[in-house]
Amino acid sequence: MDSKPPIAVIEAAHAEHLTTLPFEDTTDFEDADRGFIGKLTPCVVEAADGRVVWDNDVYSFLTGDAPTSVHPSLWRQSTLAAKQGLYEVVEGIYQVRGLDLSNISFIEGDTGVIVIDPLVSTETAAAALSLYREHRGDRPVVAVIYTHSHVDHFGGVLGVTTQADVDAGKVAVLAPEGFVEHAVQENIYAGTAMTRRAAYMYGTVLDRGPQGQVGCGLGQTPSTGEVAIIVPTVDITTTGETHTIDGVEIEFQMAPGTEAPAEMHFYFPRYRALCMAENATHNLHNLLTLRGALVRDPHGWSGYLTEAIDSFGDRSDVVFASHHWPTWGQERIIEFLSLQRDLYGYLHDQTLRQLNQGFTGIEIAETFQMPPALQKAWNTHGYYGSVSHNVKAIYQRYMGWFDGNPARLWAHPPEALSPRYVAAIGGVDRVVEVAQQAFDDGDLRWAATLLDHAIFTDENHTGARALYADTLEQLAYGAECAPWRNFFLAGATELRVGNFGTPTQTTSVTMLSQLSPEQMFDALSLSVNGPAAWDLDLALDISFADLGANYRLTLRNGVLVYRRTAADESTAGVTLKLAATVRLLALATGDFTSPGLDIVGDTEVLQQLVGVLDKPDPSFNIITP
Repeated sequence: MDSKPPIAVIEAAHAEHLTTLPFEDTTDFEDADRGFIGKLTPCVVEAADGRVVWDNDVYSFLTGDAPTSVHPSLWRQSTLAAKQGLYEVVEGIYQVRGLDLSNISFIEGDTGVIVIDPLVSTETAAAALSLYREHRGDRPVVAVIYTHSHVDHFGGVLGVTTQADVDAGKVAVLAPEGFVEHAVQENIYAGTAMTRRAAYMYGTVLDRGPQGQVGCGLGQTPSTGEVAIIVPTVDITTTGETHTIDGVEIEFQMAPGTEAPAEMHFYFPRYRALCMAENATHNLHNLLTLRGALVRDPHGWSGYLTEAIDSFGDRSDVVFASHHWPTWGQERIIEFLSLQRDLYGYLHDQTLRQLNQGFTGIEIAETFQMPPALQKAWNTHGYYGSVSHNVKAIYQRYMGWFDGNPARLWAHPPEALSPRYVAAIGGVDRVVEVAQQAFDDGDLRWAATLLDHAIFTDENHTGARALYADTLEQLAYGAECAPWRNFFLAGATELRVGNFGTPTQTTSVTMLSQLSPEQMFDALSLSVNGPAAWDLDLALDISFADLGANYRLTLRNGVLVYRRTAADESTAGVTLKLAATVRLLALATGDFTSPGLDIVGDTEVLQQLVGVLDKPDPSFNIITP
């Protein structure tokens, strides 16, 4: 795919950024390099079949001054995030950074090591553990801590331990209360749609380079290896709760509903070290991630940061997180956490203030300004979240999608709206002509709006596709927020070369095998094609041999309902006897011959159920109708 150079308006904006942002402050570079021990050379990780699942060396172009095709602030952040290797946080605490989207941390105990957040993939986690052991010795893993319920903080767990060792009690797995429930909801319930959009957000298929993907602000990109999960053996439920593992005392602080629905911070008195999970990193985070998620609570987020400052600030010599680099020194720690606290608090309070004055989310976002102290601090910049889409998220959290204007209550969807706009303007060719003038004038947002309507009127119009791709590419060059850049570039790519689908998956047989029957039934119910099932009235019994549990499923009015039953209640016309819970989702494919599946009774009932189950589409269109 041929990229175009940045236009004059983008180059001029970047030249201004170089004079208005505090590039003379190089503290982050000093912190990011502090404690460096050794790196993985080459920094390429392969799966067992030889497929490359991680390549950090591809970012070697991130040196020197920013090219005009990248916002200079984002170039700076990407240069920092691409640093990789094993680092000493303090003696006894080590991090491997740059081997995945997230960091993996190692806390040395009396006899072994506690692993915090084992990355996205089995392969990258194993490579990180190997790098740690190369320099610190072959210490056994005695515990794994998941800070929260996002896949980049648990997906690589099989790279550092095994289910057998956990089952045998050799390795404890700790996580915040509700972890499994929320991990499943995010990666299974809406997983297909989220993962498709994540391909845009992370720029998964984009070329790496100054005119392509340069990172995602929080890290470089997620790895693409095996994703797994081991269910926690210890649920942390209460702030102030303490546990001692391998001689290391850990004091926990609950922080639910912040960056993740289930999240926690924790403090190590032995090391005077505070782990802030993903609630205090070196950027503005998302309140509503562009791949899709539940809207997060900035008010609660801010409050938990205040609580962390009050609880741990005067006891900490270092604060580290599951992304980016640590901050050392009590005064600097409190300043860093306070700025992060004020960042989310200010976004929340000022959005609500203007909301109550009658402004809509898009209006508030357009004029929102951060205080000077937050604007000049590098760690508050929107490399991953942005002020614009976070303000809209806060509006959505409180007010929903409707802005109160009745004309927008029942508007046409894009496929119906766009032809009407295009006809009013004078046809697709005229729309492209007006958009070209907007592009030439540097009004890229207006050009994109016009061309969006053109494409949703005639998706095969050559001139509209070409100019729309060029427009999105220029918007990407100007974006400080990496997901915005990646979204723009991904859209341009699909306009030029076609739909690239969903390159990565966050579910696996290993993850599915950990779901409870209730979670599997929930996932199954989301696949029922309601209209196709309106006239069905079905009942079937399911028996799980591995759990000794029995359930009754009914399908009526297009709704799949389940309840636990006793073994002697199997009175439906058909009974499924399953060797393992994972077999249930295998049934959605209509494979009635799967090993470990025994069907007793009327198989037509089962066939009717399977017949109304829709398969999700991992390649649904985004940029085109």
